[in-house]
Amino acid sequence: MSAAISFEKAQEGRPTGPLVQGYEVIIGFETHAQLSTASKIFSRASTAFGAEPNTQASAVDLALPGTLPVMNKGAVERAIKLGLALGSHIAPRSVFARKNYFYPDLPKGYQISQYEIPVVQGGCVSFFLGDEKKTVRLVRAHLEEDAGKSLHEDFVGQSGIDLNRAGTPLLEIVTEPDMRSTAEAVAYARELHKIVTWIGICDGNMQEGSFRCDANVSVRRPGAPLGTRREIKNLNSFKFMQQAIDYEIRWQIGELEDGRAIQQATVLFDPETGKTRAMRTKEDAADYRYFPDPDLPPLAIAPEWIERVRAGMPELPRAMAERYGREHGLSDYDATQLTQSPALARYFDEAVRAGAAPKLASNWITGEIARRLNLQDIDITRAPVTAAQLAALIRRIGEGVVSNNAARQVFDALWTGEGSDIDAIIEAKGLKQMSDSGALEKIVDTVLAANQKNIDEYRAGKDKAFNALVGQVMKASQGKANPAQVNALLKAKLG
Repeated sequence: MSAAISFEKAQEGRPTGPLVQGYEVIIGFETHAQLSTASKIFSRASTAFGAEPNTQASAVDLALPGTLPVMNKGAVERAIKLGLALGSHIAPRSVFARKNYFYPDLPKGYQISQYEIPVVQGGCVSFFLGDEKKTVRLVRAHLEEDAGKSLHEDFVGQSGIDLNRAGTPLLEIVTEPDMRSTAEAVAYARELHKIVTWIGICDGNMQEGSFRCDANVSVRRPGAPLGTRREIKNLNSFKFMQQAIDYEIRWQIGELEDGRAIQQATVLFDPETGKTRAMRTKEDAADYRYFPDPDLPPLAIAPEWIERVRAGMPELPRAMAERYGREHGLSDYDATQLTQSPALARYFDEAVRAGAAPKLASNWITGEIARRLNLQDIDITRAPVTAAQLAALIRRIGEGVVSNNAARQVFDALWTGEGSDIDAIIEAKGLKQMSDSGALEKIVDTVLAANQKNIDEYRAGKDKAFNALVGQVMKASQGKANPAQVNALLKAKLG
């Protein structure tokens, strides 16, 4: 069975996205996720990054005479994990093929891949774009080996070939052309990146090439036949992905507006110029002369194997976000933000277990903590404030010990290393909230005696006058008065 759906068929019933200069944008993705195995897909050679060139290319990777490929079981299990995570059909029998083409960094003259019967078929990736839920359908995900790498930077008038990557296990994840804007395409790529790292099948390091995206982009007038696609290869950052697709859309529209036809091609994005440039004409499947690999038997996956893998799967981010909504009353947006990584979700869970109110913990994590993490370009595992400290601070707010403004000062002291004990910081900085009703009442009486105009305006129905009185009380108490008590006292005295 083939999971592929024709490009035209795939568009039936698909929503139209926002138009760009009167054109509809159509985007599909092919993503290469490097699988997190210690050895290559058909040999025992290491997949470690950063080794000296050509020190990790075995005889099997080079297809030297007399060598035979042997399937890496770990790579298959990682493919099964992805299929389970995305609701795909996992083929009980899939076949490997030779994809034939010439390139200097392809030592065999062919790449072992899957063509007619891939291991993972169908499925989808769902995510939120703002408040709107989007779903991108998948055609397939198939196992294949990576090629080597051509090196140009350190050679004058020459190129070098590093075959360390040759034979590295990849899972190529192919979507239907369901995306209708650059924002939707980048959101899909981020969600897929989150899923493959969440379930541990890929480290997601885009700079090292572990997660590489190819975007197929075309434009057309609404209702017109599908446009000619151009494939932007090897996008290795979300920022460049957005820039590349935006430029390609503008370029294609400009060509059509000037009366020129779009030629199918593979293009590269140059971050320095912000432009795409054609690398070669785009090949079709027939150009690769696929045929079954005679050295590899069909890959058989028994139902028992799938169930063993399923039993070891972690809770998926979408399911976790839905649980946060049910159990803690969090919005879809907040729950999605908290499940951006397993580490972030663990931090939230630890804070709640330590006594933090879930909504307040969510607000702090997605607000102040996220802001500081971004400023310092670190992740939650390196946050100076622990989940237990955050929970203690949130409890002090709930107990009325500190105001929200004072809590931010305490948090800053924790983050910058001024102290580690919440109560000691509150005491040292004099941030304890005034809750003595007698002392507070005296301040309120003093403020009322000095602000008759605000009293008259409030009694005349002007709510802003009441807020002004609250502000005067807070100022007189040097910000230490309990806002709830201030409100209650003022309303009681003003009748």
